[in-house]
Amino acid sequence: MTHMRSALARIGTAVTVAALLAGCSGGGGESTAEPEGLTAAEACGGFAKDAPVSAALKGVLGGDRVEDNLSKPEKAVERVREDAAAPWADSYRPQPVTYCGLQSAEEASQNLKIEVNAVGKGPYLGPELAKKVTSYTSGLEAFTSSTVGHVYFSCRLKAPAHEIVVETTVWGPAGVPDTDLEQRTRLITLANAAARQVSAKLGCQGEDGLATGVPARAAAVS
Repeated sequence: MTHMRSALARIGTAVTVAALLAGCSGGGGESTAEPEGLTAAEACGGFAKDAPVSAALKGVLGGDRVEDNLSKPEKAVERVREDAAAPWADSYRPQPVTYCGLQSAEEASQNLKIEVNAVGKGPYLGPELAKKVTSYTSGLEAFTSSTVGHVYFSCRLKAPAHEIVVETTVWGPAGVPDTDLEQRTRLITLANAAARQVSAKLGCQGEDGLATGVPARAAAVS
């Protein structure tokens, strides 16, 4: 009888130890779960991998993780190539393609869209619009409100061997106050980073004039 009680005690102890070990090595449930979504370095080909651009993306979407939302980077670049090679009628306006669409992994209403397309000759910022936006030093022209921004840069393609102008437009979340100047800088930083990536993919020859990192605000025109 004594031997039986000892055997049962040993079995009980073994079961307890096994349960404790399983609890330690079983993944810990939520504590070891992989975060959902993409990092800034993974989103849209890594256009936001550099620290200033990553910070801008986090500031716009409000989190470290994002989800893709109908990005078509290769289609967008190919469309620019096609438009560059085709003769344009005076009334022709190339349709933009979504180069990068992202939304917060935590809140889908926090989203942004970056479009690219070839455009005709400027200027692109008229006097009335100039009163409502902030201009920056990058490319041919760069300006933004608190919800939408534009960067225009010149690109000389290797084939066909002529110069085109590419417009990169960023649409940020709605409802941001017009007085939020930091949001304007975040948006232009993202548009500029995407423009730099598009320029590289197009194989633009020579200088495109695009800023690195955060574009500087342009001097006010008196």
